[in-house]
Amino acid sequence: MKVISTIENYQATEGCSLTIGTFDGVHIGHSEIIDRLVKSAREKNHLAVVLTFFPHPRMVLQKDTSIRLIDTLKEKQQLLSDLGVDVVVIHPFSKEFSRQTADEFTRDILVKAFNIEHLIIGYDHRFGRNREATVDDLINAGETYGFTVEKIEAQEIASVNVSSTKIRTALEKGKMKIATDYLNRPFRLCGKVIEGEKIGRTIGFPTANLQIEEEYKLMPCDGVYFIQSQLENTLVYGMMNVGFRPTLEGEKRSFEVHFFDFKQDLYGALLHIDLLELIRKEKKFDSLEMLKAQLEEDQAKCRQLIPAK
Repeated sequence: MKVISTIENYQATEGCSLTIGTFDGVHIGHSEIIDRLVKSAREKNHLAVVLTFFPHPRMVLQKDTSIRLIDTLKEKQQLLSDLGVDVVVIHPFSKEFSRQTADEFTRDILVKAFNIEHLIIGYDHRFGRNREATVDDLINAGETYGFTVEKIEAQEIASVNVSSTKIRTALEKGKMKIATDYLNRPFRLCGKVIEGEKIGRTIGFPTANLQIEEEYKLMPCDGVYFIQSQLENTLVYGMMNVGFRPTLEGEKRSFEVHFFDFKQDLYGALLHIDLLELIRKEKKFDSLEMLKAQLEEDQAKCRQLIPAK
């Protein structure tokens, strides 16, 4: 899959089937839309193209800096690639971009920039300056410019919205199985292993400390999780603490992973951690000995959850 940073960098050498959206989470509702896009493109011998935006439009138009996204840009790119998309165009969203008229957007972007032949879009999609135009306007424009419009009906859009809301709520409450069901995959945290304080190894639980750079990434509730990761082409299980380490008077959220039966040096490695189940919420212990005893309990619970081979 090709990833293109702005609309201006897209080279329309052939016609395309296109859909537009933020696609945060790339969950089961999104997957159905992308599946339709890819099937349409294959049937018509088109490229399957996704136009998405960063930053999120709410961050720009509503100045909603509190919004957190289920997937980072890199995670979203990989998920869309796995679904068979040919090209993802990530356009920088700005107030200037939002002020285009509907006619300008249709003519200059859909037709001239993308050479669009088929558009898949939600029934309630509005676009252009002040959200002035509707899907009916797109259908009329398609008749003028020679592209077709496939409308995603109300019940399908409702499913997408419900999925996003339920995923966010589940993550905030640590209900990982619900999040997994709606994502059709485990929720993932990705980060580089950095040097920590090495306290874990003094109590028999050495950890890989992750640095997650994307501040906009949605985080699950603080606690201890049963996790899995692919290390050196092997599926490895373990547990992960997400939180402020109150026993150690931590001042910022940390991400510490303890892998079972894996002892290689991971410093500098980029890890992809799938959070499978919340074992317990984070709590403060009166001593390192009490923390160690709890970690031994946590490990025993996690090991019981490892699927039988």
